[in-house]
Amino acid sequence: MEVLLHQIDAFVDAPFSGNPAAVMPLPSWLPDHLLQHLAEENNLAETAFYTAQLPAEAGTPPGDRPAFHLRWFTPTVEVNMCGHATMATAAQILEDVHPGADRVSFFTRSGWLHVDRTDDDEYVLDLPALESTEITPDPALVEALGVRPLRAFTGFDEVIVLGSEQEVRDAKPNFAAFPPIAFDAVITARGESADIVSRVFGPDLGVIEDPITGSAHAQLIPLWSRELGRDTLTARQLSARGGTLRGELAGDRVLLFGRCRRYLDGVVTLPDL
Repeated sequence: MEVLLHQIDAFVDAPFSGNPAAVMPLPSWLPDHLLQHLAEENNLAETAFYTAQLPAEAGTPPGDRPAFHLRWFTPTVEVNMCGHATMATAAQILEDVHPGADRVSFFTRSGWLHVDRTDDDEYVLDLPALESTEITPDPALVEALGVRPLRAFTGFDEVIVLGSEQEVRDAKPNFAAFPPIAFDAVITARGESADIVSRVFGPDLGVIEDPITGSAHAQLIPLWSRELGRDTLTARQLSARGGTLRGELAGDRVLLFGRCRRYLDGVVTLPDL
């Protein structure tokens, strides 16, 4: 049995930047344990699997654009939302499968998500706006991150606000000391290279440091929009690869603008099932 594999970098601003995602189109769903093995073998932050077979709970697809069922796996677990792999999957579909379309919709664990392609080949990812509740930061997490928090918030991810871009850049987490957390830990600050900057860590999800994280910005854009009094922000994730996006708060949705760059196309050979 052969399965196509596409590796596409999302939120790129130069070659070898942004976040690589493996995109694997399927004629129908393979067993979950095999999907997890494939994601482990791909060894990227996320592998996106999609099929044209929509589940009954998806209902009627919105609009008359192409629609697919999409799932995301890290090397160790299936996750509820992944922005960069959704954008990468949309880029592959709109380039290879439906080159005449300008929007694709996905039914996911987070409901219906949409990606549009603009006239200059920028992609616009539509995610739910994720709320944040201010909390007292977990001392064990703060110690493991090695930072001095100004404020802390919880929501989809745990977000710790620092005093400067340099503090975000210089943080050297001790991952062996991380407390058990079933979400990403995000450090963020007002930026100099962009309106806001961040880094994202998910050791319990199989991703030590994510290069650039769409789902985190579904929480960061509403948080910082409220703090800065603006609905549109530029964002830079300060990982080793780095990546840039533009985020816009649009009611209860967050629009993330970015570019994609295809790295490779291949074929994975599996035993016949």
